[in-house]
Amino acid sequence: MFMAYSQKGEVEVSYSPQPARRPWMGIAARQAKSKSIRKIVVVNPDQDRGEIMQWIAERRGRILKEMPLINGFLCELPVMENTNIRALAEHPAVLSMEDDTTLQIMCFFRRPPGPAPSQPAQPSQTIGWGVSRIHAPEVWKQATGQGIKVAVLDTGIDLDHPDLKDNIKGGVNIIDSSMSPDDDNGHGSHVAGIIAGQDNGIGVVGVAPQASLYAIKAFDASGSGKVSDVIAGLDWAVRNGMQVVNMSFGSPQDSSALHTAVSKAIQRGVIMIVAAGNEGKNDSVMYPARYPEVLAVSATNKNDQLAKFSSRGPQIGIAAPGEDIYSTYKDGGYKTASGTSMATPHVTGTAALVLQKRGGTPQDVIKFLKNSAEKLSGLGPSEQGAGLVNARGAVNA
Repeated sequence: MFMAYSQKGEVEVSYSPQPARRPWMGIAARQAKSKSIRKIVVVNPDQDRGEIMQWIAERRGRILKEMPLINGFLCELPVMENTNIRALAEHPAVLSMEDDTTLQIMCFFRRPPGPAPSQPAQPSQTIGWGVSRIHAPEVWKQATGQGIKVAVLDTGIDLDHPDLKDNIKGGVNIIDSSMSPDDDNGHGSHVAGIIAGQDNGIGVVGVAPQASLYAIKAFDASGSGKVSDVIAGLDWAVRNGMQVVNMSFGSPQDSSALHTAVSKAIQRGVIMIVAAGNEGKNDSVMYPARYPEVLAVSATNKNDQLAKFSSRGPQIGIAAPGEDIYSTYKDGGYKTASGTSMATPHVTGTAALVLQKRGGTPQDVIKFLKNSAEKLSGLGPSEQGAGLVNARGAVNA
């Protein structure tokens, strides 16, 4: 997760549009200065969608985005129409209705002293301490992730980065369908390099250096993203055959619609690797990492200790290196960063290696990852889950 310190291949790069009890009370009062309010609506599959959409239109509302993965949509309603908001929540065709809340990517970037260079240098190739620690180089003769589709659901990826571009096979900009999924933040590019930085003599080598990367841009330049955009990104991932999705973001607030989307995607064969969060305290795992269907990742440091910033809790499934991780960045550059955002792609890359060598369902791959993990002394299950991810063990077990 990203916490601010304050063309070619099977799927073409695509920039086309995307084909709890109801929490309505108090919304108008909280947003009285707004002219409209946005709601994610999940429709009962046994009901007529056309009827509920017509109902919304008749009350001066409009449909902003379809969400076929959850049989729902994002709609906009006049904020002062309290009766209509209440009536929509209680409509027999509506299974659930919720606010379109915000999620945040999270990590710490380490900025070197002095001004940034005007032209990003291409440093000599190095293998990061995290990639080495999980024994990934030891299996590259057997598996490099080649042919495995890995989606980075994030701020985009630097599409022209010399250490990434040959592995980028497609993507989509959920926020603005007229634009490419190029990275205007840097976080997504950093994550992508940990997963699949190329073995090309420069920069960094990722855990799975020949995996196929797909950029799903659902977060803006500030690192913020809406639940509706994340759901649309998951829908794109399912429809385009993604095998692994890296989710280095989170929120303290649950979303039943997002949980439904995650569950549906996993049922369709997508493996979800999710950052636990950077809250640095007990029982602080963020959503969607708290969902039991996903693999939640905590962060460790070079001394095999839990990173001080890492969230912990019973939802943790596995640990991975996440402190002082050097990787690719936007505009062709490189940076060092820390966070569970950086730990998560170490596990995602390992999942790609396992899929190439062994295959399996999402449940199979997660079982391989957990069963082969290295138990770290001094850390409990709420801190490391099954242990530190071990690429050598997961591929060869």
